[in-house]
Amino acid sequence: MGLSRGIDSSENGEEEKMDFIDEVRTLAARIATAKDMVQTEEATKNAMVMPFIHLLGYNVFDPLEVTPELIADVGTKKGEKVDYAILKDGKPIMLFECKKSGGDLNINHASQLFRYFHVTEARFGVLTNGLVYRFFTDLEQPNKMDEKPFFEFNIVDFRDQDVDELKKFAKAAFDLENILTTANHLKYTRAIKNTLNEWMAEPPEEFVRLVSAEFLAGKHFRTTVKDQFTQITKHAFQQLVADKINGRLKGAMTPEPALLPAAPQAGSDTASGDASEPTAIEVEAFQIIRAILRPVISPRMVAMRGAASYCAILFDDNNRKPICRLRFKNESRLVIGVFDDKKEEDRVHLENLDAIFELSDRLKACASSYTKPAREDESAVA
Repeated sequence: MGLSRGIDSSENGEEEKMDFIDEVRTLAARIATAKDMVQTEEATKNAMVMPFIHLLGYNVFDPLEVTPELIADVGTKKGEKVDYAILKDGKPIMLFECKKSGGDLNINHASQLFRYFHVTEARFGVLTNGLVYRFFTDLEQPNKMDEKPFFEFNIVDFRDQDVDELKKFAKAAFDLENILTTANHLKYTRAIKNTLNEWMAEPPEEFVRLVSAEFLAGKHFRTTVKDQFTQITKHAFQQLVADKINGRLKGAMTPEPALLPAAPQAGSDTASGDASEPTAIEVEAFQIIRAILRPVISPRMVAMRGAASYCAILFDDNNRKPICRLRFKNESRLVIGVFDDKKEEDRVHLENLDAIFELSDRLKACASSYTKPAREDESAVA
């Protein structure tokens, strides 16, 4: 997966971002499918960590760029090895310590990273189980790795802004000072978010006093008043978060005009009937499917096209790349046709639209299959 294509070849920043995001999504889909089959630390390295390092643009087969089992002597401990060291100009810039897939990543499991960090010139240590990657540096004390990560990336559960931060560690974009500046910002942002999260659950008295001062008008902050406004503050926090979530969901679930079938023109074959027009329940199902596929492909790549007997959900509005078919024309039952990697349709009866979520893995696998590069023998044209 050529990261260099995504970062070097485009002068357009948005295109560059999308290229990298697409590669991350492709790897995420592959890991999500295989993660339960990976049982050992060595298998985790081969199937998950090495592809992740390769995603960042580093050649995992060049020991001068990615050195496996780098020996790091620490005091009387001789011959200890770090799982992977990424080198630049012959010097380590990042160290990776790997645990088996899904294993715990608490600070006690980072003891080797602490020792390696101290005796090498690397400024970043990464503790990973193949799914979650925790990035550490030395913001608290020089040359001593912090106990808390400044950035965490989950390969199967990430946001676009997480990908933006991850891209800073890519070979073509690596800038030590820029990352350290970002690390400082992320560290304090993370700490403040944790504090606010605690306040949402249990607002401290000082905070309740502050937000309620305008309404108390100099009244004594007695126990009854404190209890009353503590509950009001908790409710206000919850309502604020709910409003934000509802606003985001409304924006994400609203179909984009370009992705829905255009209204039939006068004189067209469909103008005399509504068979190809999406119904309200088809649009609702389309919105659910877009939300399901969001972790693996951009919502803009999910399109809807009406037909006489079904409503097709397509990848990139390409009729040769079907994701599923909504066979809702018979109002007495709901049937969805899900496609596999051979483009064979499997029809599934739904009790209600919520049952579509039970097909999430199959829908994601189908959509992800269209993001894989075509094989050379398929692209050759006689």
